[in-house]
Amino acid sequence: MPSTTSTTSTTTPTTTAPAAPMSPTELAEKLRSEDTPLLVDVRTPAEHESLRVPGSHNVPLDLLQRHRDTLAEQFSGEIVLICQTGNRANQALQHLRAAGVDTARVLEGGVVALEAQHRDHTERGKQRWAMDRQVRMTAGTLVLTGFLGGKLISPKVGYLAGAIGVGLTFSALTDSCAMAAALNKMPWNRVEADPTVEKLLAEIPRSTQIQAAPTRQSRVQRA
Repeated sequence: MPSTTSTTSTTTPTTTAPAAPMSPTELAEKLRSEDTPLLVDVRTPAEHESLRVPGSHNVPLDLLQRHRDTLAEQFSGEIVLICQTGNRANQALQHLRAAGVDTARVLEGGVVALEAQHRDHTERGKQRWAMDRQVRMTAGTLVLTGFLGGKLISPKVGYLAGAIGVGLTFSALTDSCAMAAALNKMPWNRVEADPTVEKLLAEIPRSTQIQAAPTRQSRVQRA
């Protein structure tokens, strides 16, 4: 009697891989075309005011983290996440993916790379140091103060350097930065109007409609 063998097929769940970063040249080409993506700058308001991509929306990373799901509902179409060099934009990407947004990409090298390669697609305002530079300067100054104070004043002052080391270690483990949050409140980092979630919710849909209008018009002309 012939034997029969049964085969069972198993399906392996698939996950959507993150979209590859967008190069400055690719973004420049999109900015010159009708398919302009939604530009989201996750730096601090002061950094955005100093150097930005015209037409980008300033959504600081901490604001995006607090209102991730609310903002995700407003994001549609292709999204480009922008920061100084790419690190904070990658953090924002993870938050948006957790909220179900899978159309976001990170600008490779950040606004610094875009300015270096396509300066005509950036603009500068009031000049300030980038936040990561401010953090490095502050941390370095405090460590140096602790070291010299421990040698010249009292050994107890040397604990300051250790405290900064603990803070930087905690910052790396938790992917947060209390020092940056404190520096952002300093007078030199203030702007006239800080972004709010209410303002962004009003701006983003209108911006999306404006971006979509040329595409719709071109489709009508071709028809």
